Amino acid sequence: MFLSAGEFTGVAEYTGSSEFNQVKAKALWQFGLNWSTGLEGKWAKEDAFEDPIYAVKLPIRFNSDLVSFSLAPFYYFKNKSDKREFNAFGVSSQLVLMLQDDAINEMYSHVFLGASFARQQGVLVREGKGESDEYYSQAAYSLGFHQNLYRAFSFEAIGTAFQYPDGITNVQGFRGILDQQDLAFLQSYDIVHELPKYTLGARITRLWTDRRATLYGSYRFGEFYTADPEHSFVLGNTFSLTEWMMCDLAYNHLRTVHNDNKRDIFYAQIKFVF
Repeated sequence: MFLSAGEFTGVAEYTGSSEFNQVKAKALWQFGLNWSTGLEGKWAKEDAFEDPIYAVKLPIRFNSDLVSFSLAPFYYFKNKSDKREFNAFGVSSQLVLMLQDDAINEMYSHVFLGASFARQQGVLVREGKGESDEYYSQAAYSLGFHQNLYRAFSFEAIGTAFQYPDGITNVQGFRGILDQQDLAFLQSYDIVHELPKYTLGARITRLWTDRRATLYGSYRFGEFYTADPEHSFVLGNTFSLTEWMMCDLAYNHLRTVHNDNKRDIFYAQIKFVF
């Protein structure tokens, strides 16, 4: 969202399933012509952890007609579930480059690049070595393309690859509180603690710009080092409630390749500008 100087954007999100409930709240302030910053807080209550998980993020963004850049350091507060200590911290970044801006034919396209790094304290399980409490590092790199046609349709394709500087050989599992979605959007609304190899996905959106509404659907396939490969399907709708308030509602179905694990997730967002 592009804002005028001095404007505030507020966002409240709820994500829920049979296994977790998550609430996010963030505020973004536009200062000057191109810069914005803000603060985001997250609370999550998961069946897998005794205590709630708390995290904060500080996004900083630069927007212009040709290029946009964002940087978002994040920090997870210590969690002592199961008499263990968990925490995490890192930073995510994204660069967006405009490739086509044809206002006459109403065709727009851009490419985006993402790079993120995180380090988390948790329980690492290696084959032949058992469990150990330690810090573990990882990085994520994303490449995506977005095409908008006649302000009526848009198509997006994105791929993300994950790297583990501390090594992934013989790693059977890692129990930690970091949500991989803070490194890269994995085209689902799930809380992802497993260690991914890569994800590939696409999204198509029908836009009604005069009514400020969209209908979108997406698909993602991902492979993990510590879990079975997984499909994700999302169907959602954004619409205007008032001139200054927007709503986004979505349903997300996930299943492993052998259908051993199926999950249904519901997402709701309210966004307002003042």
